[in-house]
Parts: sequence; C-alpha cells; structure tokens
Amino acid sequence: MTDVRVPETDPFESAAPERDGRGPASPAGGTFGTGDWLKWAWRQLTSMRIALVLLFLLALGSVPGSILPQEGNNAAGVQQYFTSHPSLAPLLSRLGLFNVFGAPWFAAIYLLLFASLVGCVVPRTFRLAGSARTLPPQAPRNLARLPASAEYATALSPAQAAEVAARVLSGHGFRLRRSAPTVLARSAAPTGPAGSGHWVSAEKGYLREVGNLLFHLALLGVLVAIALGGLFGYKADRLLVQGTSFSDTQTDLDEFYPGRLVTAADLPPFSITLNTFDASYITSGAQRGQPNSFDAQVSYTASPGGPTRTDRLEVNRPLSVDGAKVYLIGHGYAPEFKVTDARGQVVFDGAQPFISGTTGNFLSQGVLKVTGAEPEQLGFSGVFVPTAVDIDGTLESVFPAADNPVVSLIAYAGNLGMNSGPSQSVYQMDTAGMKQLTAAPQLLRVGQTLKLPDGQGTITFTGYQQWVSLAITHDPGQLAALICGMAALGGLLLSFMVRRRRVFVRASAGPRGSVVNVGGLARTDASGAFADEFASLAAELRSADQQAAHDQAARDQPARDQPARDQPARDQPARDQPARDQPARDETAQPPGQAAPVRHEGE
Repeated sequence: MTDVRVPETDPFESAAPERDGRGPASPAGGTFGTGDWLKWAWRQLTSMRIALVLLFLLALGSVPGSILPQEGNNAAGVQQYFTSHPSLAPLLSRLGLFNVFGAPWFAAIYLLLFASLVGCVVPRTFRLAGSARTLPPQAPRNLARLPASAEYATALSPAQAAEVAARVLSGHGFRLRRSAPTVLARSAAPTGPAGSGHWVSAEKGYLREVGNLLFHLALLGVLVAIALGGLFGYKADRLLVQGTSFSDTQTDLDEFYPGRLVTAADLPPFSITLNTFDASYITSGAQRGQPNSFDAQVSYTASPGGPTRTDRLEVNRPLSVDGAKVYLIGHGYAPEFKVTDARGQVVFDGAQPFISGTTGNFLSQGVLKVTGAEPEQLGFSGVFVPTAVDIDGTLESVFPAADNPVVSLIAYAGNLGMNSGPSQSVYQMDTAGMKQLTAAPQLLRVGQTLKLPDGQGTITFTGYQQWVSLAITHDPGQLAALICGMAALGGLLLSFMVRRRRVFVRASAGPRGSVVNVGGLARTDASGAFADEFASLAAELRSADQQAAHDQAARDQPARDQPARDQPARDQPARDQPARDQPARDETAQPPGQAAPVRHEGE
C-alpha cells in the first residue's frame, strides 16, 4: 500500500477561475456594458463571501435590539432612557436603534441577504437534483496517482475480483458504477474509454451536500417566516392594574405596532381581567431581595359574550388566546389616591401606576393629573417607596416588597396643557403653566392626608395596588421559523458529520490470476482521517478477495478429485467382464447337443 498524498485540487472537479473579487474581464475586443456589470454584481451578491458578510451584518445589527429598550416591547423603558440620557437618546433614535427590526437599514440588510440566499440556493438545488441521478466517474487509468492507492495480487479472475470489490463497497454504502455487468466466471477483460480491465467506481457522502443545501433552504425559510411575521403579525403593550380589565382593541392598548398588512380591524376581540398578582422575594442570604416567583391570575373571554375562562400567567409561560400570545414582562406598584378639589368634590379616587427606576428595590416615580379639579387643575409628582428607610436624610427602599410603603408628593395647580399642544406621556407632567403649591416634598403613609395650600383641596394616600405589563404578540411565522431553525441545525449536523469519499478498483489479468489496484480520493477531509479509513477499506477488499479465492478453490477441489476416486470402480467391471464372459463364449462355440472333443496326449 502506498502513502496517502493530498492533492492540490480535486482532479474530478472543474472550477472556473476566480479573479480575487476584482471586476469582470471584458469580452475580447469589445466593451463592457451595463448588462455585463449587472451580471457581475449578481454573481458577487450570490457568492458565499457576500452571503457571510451580510449574515454577519444582520447579527451585528441585532445587537442594539437586545441591549437597548425597543419601542415594540418596552415603551416605558425607551421613555426612561430618554430621561436618563437626554443628549444620547435623540441620536440613537435618529439611527433607529430604538426600533431596530423596523429600521430601513436593517430591512436593507435583510432583503440583500434574502436575495443572496435565493440566488445561491435555487441553482444549487437543481444541480443537486442532477447530481443525485449521476453515477460516479469512470475509474482513472492509473490509480497510483491518486492521493491514496494500494495494489495486491489475487487468484481470482479480473471479473471475479471486480465483483467482490463491488459487493464490499456496496456494503459500505457506496454508489457504484461498473465497467460492465460482471458474472462469477473467468472472462476476457473488457475495454472502454477508461482503459482495459474490469473496474468499479464507488462514491458516497451525497448527504453532505444535501445537509449543506438543507441548511441554506432552512435559513431562507427563517427569513420568509420573519417576513410573514412582519407583514401579518402585530405587537402591543398594555399596563394592567390589579382588578382592572382591557379589550384587545387599538383604543384600549397602550402601544400598538401592526404589521405592514395589519389593521385595527384584524385584532382578535378578546378581553382580559387581572384578578390578582403576587410576587415573592428572597428574604435572607446573599441573594436577599432577588425575585423568587411571579404569579398573575387572570380571567379572559375569547370573544364578546363568550364563556369566561381563568388562567395563570408566569414568566415564560404565556397565555394563548385567539391566535395571540400574552406574555408577562414586568410589574410594579400603583399607589391609590383620593383627591378633592376646592369645592370639596371628589375628583379622583383610584390607583395610578408608578414606574420603577434604575435604583432597584422598586423605588418608583410617577405623576397624577387631575383634570376635573376646579377652579384650577391639579397635578402631583411623586415617588413611591415600598420599604422606606431614612438613610442620612434620604428616603430609600431597602426591599422590593411593600413592607413599609411611603409616598412623597409635590403638588401643583394650574393648566396641565392636556387640551392643546402635543400629546403627553402618562408618566410625565408639563408644569410650565402651573404653580408649585408645596415648597418641599410631602411624605405620606397609608391613610394620611395632605391639605393643599389656599384651600385648593386635599389628597389622601389610601393604599396601593400592583400592576403588570403585558406584551401581546401575534406572529404567524413563529412555528415556521422554529421548524426551519431545527431543519437548519439538522443540515449543519449532516454537513459536518458526512464525508465525501471516492474509491476506484481496477482488476487486470496477472500471472496467477489478477492484479488489483485500489485508489481513493477524499473530497472532504478536514480531520485528516481518510488515510486510516482507506487503509482499512483496502485491507478489507484484499481479505474479501482472499476469502473468495479460498471458497472458489474449495468448490473446485471436489470436481478435480471426483474422477480419480471413481476410476477404479468404473474400470473393475471392464477387467472382470472377460473372465465372466469366457465360459459363456466357450459354451456357445459348440453346437447344441454335442460334447466337447477330448485332446489325448500325443495327438
């Protein structure tokens, strides 16, 4: 057997020369037109290099979407980011980083990658379908020139040696091509384009290309599934205080982000009520204050007038209703207030959600706007502290649970600006047209009342409720994306695990039977294991030939020995026949009824 040699190129593949990414060569003696430039640009776009670059850019562009709050699922976080970074946030907003997956630059990368995959996968699909029906190439004339080769002699005829090789290679899953239909008989060697002698060409590993193609098709399917979600899906947000309800209508949602082909009429008409919400936290140890569990008990109806059902919302356990999924993505506190105006009329009595900041332990900020107060509208800016502790004159929360709830308020009176000008956030208050009633923040505990100066009214801190933030999504391409993702993973496993192999066997007449030449070519051998694999296969072929020759000799031996054993038995009657027949011949020599003459001595 010879050593394994690694060729510089595959002698069975022909590839067009590349130009290292440079522009295309112009036709000889002609000019390069617009159509030629378009063809060149299309070839570059559908090349593997450009596809990898676009895939990297798509992954890189998705990073801000996972780091920065997005308008589609965390509008309150976006608003908080604007408050915390007033100079940086407008620049990021102009770049579309608060809505990455809807930004024009992200769509451009997405569409270019889609076009690149289509131009790459579709032609390869037809080529693969053609190659699936193509037999391996004919065996080369000189197998010793292949990277791995071996030679041995056998007592079998060339036809028999080729038949044995075909049987062994077929058992290893190779696809075969033979010089001619072979029979287990000694026959003359055929001739053909690849030279004289019996030969067998074998190839396996077609599933590697199938896996590679499956990966690209699945990736294309993922992009199509994302496109379906972007066209026919929608996202919405709703902050829901314990004990309140909402309907899945555009006017009843806090934020609504429809797909390109979705309108408000396409929303499913379900309604949800938050019955109770419980949050528990670790009370001791190094992880004190970390969340332990969140449990939201809800009741819902899939359609107006339909039956009411109950369910339980937890993190990563959404509620599925009428094709939409409702996720629990956040929670907080909503202090309850009772406000009277200068007339003594109750103009507000309910809970107002406060949004927790970045300080931790649910130290929350919020505003209360009382537009129905007379003679002037009232506004309150406050901070809710779940577990209040005075640390060096500063009120801080030391635990996320409401063990010692306190609210700090600053009161305003005047025009809230709600009836004119731009729209306002429910979590911010425009105090430009208002006067401050209290010089410093006023601290209230549950049940305490603050009397406003100049008889403007009162505000009482009556308690608190908890609120949850719900994300409502409808994505028709979600299941398809999951299936395509699993198919892509399967394709990668196939392309990594399956190896392309070609093995050629040529048998020619020798002095005592045949001389068998075996050659091998590894079309993919990143691990460098083909040398050992070929050596094992060549040894198996030689052993199979020796076994076949031994079996042939065992079958031929009785045929050669049978005449020698049968000859005495056949000759014995021939020798005995004259002795048995002689008396008969003597007796029949005399005429019937006459005695035989007697010879006397001396006659």
